[in-house]
Amino acid sequence: MTLPYFIREGFANFGRAKFAAFASTSAITVALILIGVFAVVGYEAQVIADMLREQAGEMEVFIAQGAEEDTQEALRARIKTMPGVAASDYVSHEEAAQIFREEFGEEASVFEDPTFLPASVRIEVAPAYATPDSMGQMASTIGEWEGVDEVVFNQDLLAQVVQNRQLISAIGLSLGAIVVLASVFLVANTIRLTIYARRLLIRTMKLVGATDRFVRRPFLVEGLLQGFLGGLLAGGAVWGLYRFFLQQLDKASPSLTLQLSLIGGLVGMGMVLGWSGSYVAARRFIKNIELH
Repeated sequence: MTLPYFIREGFANFGRAKFAAFASTSAITVALILIGVFAVVGYEAQVIADMLREQAGEMEVFIAQGAEEDTQEALRARIKTMPGVAASDYVSHEEAAQIFREEFGEEASVFEDPTFLPASVRIEVAPAYATPDSMGQMASTIGEWEGVDEVVFNQDLLAQVVQNRQLISAIGLSLGAIVVLASVFLVANTIRLTIYARRLLIRTMKLVGATDRFVRRPFLVEGLLQGFLGGLLAGGAVWGLYRFFLQQLDKASPSLTLQLSLIGGLVGMGMVLGWSGSYVAARRFIKNIELH
């Protein structure tokens, strides 16, 4: 028989045993919703971790008092071309005084002339260089340049952010693996029950000479169909919950690319779950059916 026959039989099986198909599709949908929710939570955790890492990945280079204008310009140009520097911003004496007044409010009036504050260059470090070791080396290098008084960055906060990010990734991968394994077990057992419900049909097909592979293929097509539908349902449910959660926090909706990636990923995973669950269940059960 050709491929169209197996596809046609797979769709027909889906329509013949509606309750069994509903049970399998529901199992896949529930499993994918769990995976999808976990993936969204992990994504948001990584976004927050990256945001904190970006904030901690800032460095300020204070220019020495009395440094000549040419020295300051050369220093600023040299900082801009340094590897690992994503952006830099020069803060003059006057701007530093204004920032001081805004941050300290009335307490800033204690200083009649806060222009004593040194000029500086604020550096935004590229994400790949935002680690304690890389930034420590950058600070040490810049500190030796002419015209530099001091280089400051929050090394303790950066180390804590990097450590927490690694911990989040490790926990996420571990829990994700557990959820996926539990989902495969749930789907495989549900599909096994649906195949068991058709044991008489399978026995009849084998009695008339059908091979195990021939009997199994329509079930694989059916598993793919169930996984596809389960993925669509799970994708819609997870995306709806995600948007509702973001609306409650007054956050902007994610991009269309993220939406398509989430739904497409769940549909693809659903088809893999449906096919693998059908393959494992059908192969074991069909092989063990007695013909007498």
